[in-house]
Amino acid sequence: MDFVRYAESSAALLNAELTDLDSLVAFLTPRAWLQPQVGERDVIALRRFQRDLRPVFEASSADDPKGVVDGLNALLERHPITPRIADHNPANLHIHVANRAASVADLLVGEALLGLANLVCDLGPTRLGVCAATPCTNVYVDTSPNQSRRYCSDRCSSRANVAAYRARQKAAAG
Repeated sequence: MDFVRYAESSAALLNAELTDLDSLVAFLTPRAWLQPQVGERDVIALRRFQRDLRPVFEASSADDPKGVVDGLNALLERHPITPRIADHNPANLHIHVANRAASVADLLVGEALLGLANLVCDLGPTRLGVCAATPCTNVYVDTSPNQSRRYCSDRCSSRANVAAYRARQKAAAG
Protein backbone atom coordinates (compact mmCIF):
# COMPACT_ATOMS: atom_id res chain seq x y z
CA MET A 1 0.00 0.00 0.00
CA ASP A 2 1.43 3.33 -1.07
CA PHE A 3 0.20 5.77 1.58
CA VAL A 4 1.53 8.85 -0.22
CA ARG A 5 -0.36 7.84 -3.36
CA TYR A 6 -3.51 7.36 -1.29
CA ALA A 7 -3.01 10.77 0.35
CA GLU A 8 -2.52 12.38 -3.08
CA SER A 9 -5.64 10.55 -4.29
CA SER A 10 -7.56 12.16 -1.44
CA ALA A 11 -6.63 15.59 -2.82
CA ALA A 12 -7.71 14.49 -6.30
CA LEU A 13 -10.99 13.25 -4.84
CA LEU A 14 -11.52 16.55 -3.04
CA ASN A 15 -10.76 18.50 -6.22
CA ALA A 16 -13.09 16.39 -8.37
CA GLU A 17 -16.44 17.80 -9.42
CA LEU A 18 -18.72 14.90 -8.57
CA THR A 19 -22.00 16.28 -9.83
CA ASP A 20 -23.56 13.01 -10.94
CA LEU A 21 -22.95 9.33 -11.67
CA ASP A 22 -21.19 10.07 -14.97
CA SER A 23 -18.71 12.42 -13.31
CA LEU A 24 -17.81 9.77 -10.73
CA VAL A 25 -17.39 7.16 -13.47
CA ALA A 26 -15.11 9.60 -15.33
CA PHE A 27 -13.11 10.24 -12.12
CA LEU A 28 -12.57 6.49 -11.85
CA THR A 29 -11.15 6.15 -15.39
CA PRO A 30 -7.71 5.14 -14.04
CA ARG A 31 -9.45 2.46 -11.96
CA ALA A 32 -11.79 1.08 -14.58
CA TRP A 33 -12.51 -2.09 -12.58
CA LEU A 34 -14.46 0.04 -10.08
CA GLN A 35 -16.65 1.78 -12.66
CA PRO A 36 -19.28 -0.99 -13.03
CA GLN A 37 -19.88 -0.95 -9.25
CA VAL A 38 -20.62 2.78 -8.98
CA GLY A 39 -24.08 3.86 -7.82
CA GLU A 40 -25.90 7.06 -6.93
CA ARG A 41 -25.28 6.40 -3.23
CA ASP A 42 -21.55 6.53 -3.91
CA VAL A 43 -21.91 9.98 -5.49
CA ILE A 44 -23.91 11.25 -2.50
CA ALA A 45 -21.51 9.72 0.05
CA LEU A 46 -18.43 11.08 -1.71
CA ARG A 47 -19.87 14.59 -2.03
CA ARG A 48 -20.57 14.55 1.70
CA PHE A 49 -17.03 13.29 2.34
CA GLN A 50 -15.59 16.09 0.18
CA ARG A 51 -17.44 18.64 2.30
CA ASP A 52 -16.23 16.98 5.53
CA LEU A 53 -12.60 16.55 4.41
CA ARG A 54 -11.99 20.08 3.12
CA PRO A 55 -11.60 21.62 6.63
CA VAL A 56 -8.66 19.25 7.26
CA PHE A 57 -6.77 20.70 4.28
CA GLU A 58 -7.78 24.22 5.30
CA ALA A 59 -6.52 23.64 8.86
CA SER A 60 -3.19 22.42 7.52
CA SER A 61 -2.94 25.42 5.20
CA ALA A 62 -3.61 27.68 8.20
CA ASP A 63 -0.81 25.95 10.15
CA ASP A 64 -3.30 24.43 12.61
CA PRO A 65 -1.89 20.96 13.44
CA LYS A 66 -4.54 20.31 16.08
CA GLY A 67 -7.30 21.09 13.58
CA VAL A 68 -5.76 18.59 11.14
CA VAL A 69 -5.41 15.83 13.71
CA ASP A 70 -8.83 16.43 15.27
CA GLY A 71 -10.48 16.61 11.86
CA LEU A 72 -8.85 13.39 10.64
CA ASN A 73 -9.65 11.59 13.88
CA ALA A 74 -13.30 12.62 13.64
CA LEU A 75 -13.46 11.34 10.05
CA LEU A 76 -11.72 8.10 11.02
CA GLU A 77 -14.35 7.56 13.73
CA ARG A 78 -17.16 8.26 11.28
CA HIS A 79 -15.66 6.04 8.57
CA PRO A 80 -14.10 2.98 10.21
CA ILE A 81 -11.49 1.25 8.08
CA THR A 82 -11.19 -2.51 7.93
CA PRO A 83 -7.75 -3.23 6.52
CA ARG A 84 -7.12 -6.66 5.06
CA ILE A 85 -4.27 -8.33 3.27
CA ALA A 86 -5.11 -8.76 -0.39
CA ASP A 87 -3.81 -12.00 -1.84
CA HIS A 88 -5.21 -11.81 -5.37
CA ASN A 89 -1.58 -11.65 -6.48
CA PRO A 90 0.48 -13.92 -4.16
CA ALA A 91 3.72 -12.36 -5.43
CA ASN A 92 2.53 -8.90 -4.38
CA LEU A 93 0.69 -9.04 -1.06
CA HIS A 94 -0.65 -5.66 -0.07
CA ILE A 95 -3.27 -4.03 2.12
CA HIS A 96 -6.75 -3.07 0.98
CA VAL A 97 -8.72 -0.74 3.22
CA ALA A 98 -12.11 -2.39 2.85
CA ASN A 99 -13.57 -5.82 2.35
CA ARG A 100 -14.77 -7.07 -1.01
CA ALA A 101 -18.39 -6.14 -0.27
CA ALA A 102 -17.58 -2.48 0.44
CA SER A 103 -19.04 0.21 -1.78
CA VAL A 104 -16.88 2.30 -4.09
CA ALA A 105 -17.39 5.26 -1.74
CA ASP A 106 -16.26 3.19 1.27
CA LEU A 107 -13.14 2.13 -0.61
CA LEU A 108 -12.21 5.65 -1.74
CA VAL A 109 -12.92 7.17 1.67
CA GLY A 110 -10.92 4.45 3.41
CA GLU A 111 -7.95 4.92 1.11
CA ALA A 112 -8.08 8.69 1.53
CA LEU A 113 -8.23 8.57 5.32
CA LEU A 114 -5.59 5.89 5.76
CA GLY A 115 -3.28 7.68 3.34
CA LEU A 116 -3.76 11.05 5.03
CA ALA A 117 -3.40 9.60 8.54
CA ASN A 118 -0.11 7.93 7.62
CA LEU A 119 1.17 10.99 5.78
CA VAL A 120 0.37 13.24 8.74
CA CYS A 121 2.11 10.82 11.12
CA ASP A 122 5.16 10.42 8.87
CA LEU A 123 5.64 13.94 7.48
CA GLY A 124 3.62 16.14 9.84
CA PRO A 125 0.18 17.78 9.88
CA THR A 126 1.13 20.80 7.79
CA ARG A 127 1.77 18.90 4.55
CA LEU A 128 -1.71 19.55 3.16
CA GLY A 129 -2.71 22.79 1.57
CA VAL A 130 -5.10 24.93 -0.42
CA CYS A 131 -3.77 26.41 -3.66
CA ALA A 132 -2.40 29.95 -3.23
CA ALA A 133 -3.34 30.97 -6.79
CA THR A 134 -6.37 33.19 -7.11
CA PRO A 135 -9.18 32.15 -7.76
CA CYS A 136 -8.21 28.45 -7.50
CA THR A 137 -9.53 26.58 -4.47
CA ASN A 138 -8.02 23.16 -5.21
CA VAL A 139 -6.10 21.30 -2.52
CA TYR A 140 -2.78 19.47 -2.67
CA VAL A 141 -0.48 17.19 -0.69
CA ASP A 142 3.04 18.58 -0.18
CA THR A 143 5.67 15.84 -0.27
CA SER A 144 8.50 18.21 -1.22
CA PRO A 145 11.68 17.83 0.87
CA ASN A 146 11.56 21.42 2.14
CA GLN A 147 7.77 21.71 2.48
CA SER A 148 7.64 24.54 -0.04
CA ARG A 149 4.63 23.70 -2.16
CA ARG A 150 2.03 26.48 -2.46
CA TYR A 151 0.09 25.58 -5.60
CA CYS A 152 -2.04 22.64 -6.68
CA SER A 153 -0.40 22.37 -10.10
CA ASP A 154 2.34 23.72 -12.33
CA ARG A 155 -0.36 25.60 -14.22
CA CYS A 156 -1.48 27.54 -11.13
CA SER A 157 2.14 28.17 -10.15
CA SER A 158 2.97 29.57 -13.59
CA ARG A 159 -0.18 31.70 -13.67
CA ALA A 160 0.59 33.17 -10.24
CA ASN A 161 4.23 33.85 -11.14
CA VAL A 162 3.26 35.57 -14.38
CA ALA A 163 0.67 37.69 -12.56
CA ALA A 164 3.26 38.68 -9.92
CA TYR A 165 5.81 39.54 -12.63
CA ARG A 166 3.30 41.71 -14.48
CA ALA A 167 2.32 43.46 -11.25
CA ARG A 168 6.00 44.24 -10.52
CA GLN A 169 6.50 45.54 -14.07
CA LYS A 170 3.42 47.75 -13.80
CA ALA A 171 4.54 49.10 -10.41
CA ALA A 172 8.03 49.84 -11.76
CA ALA A 173 6.59 51.62 -14.81
CA GLY A 174 4.13 53.69 -12.76
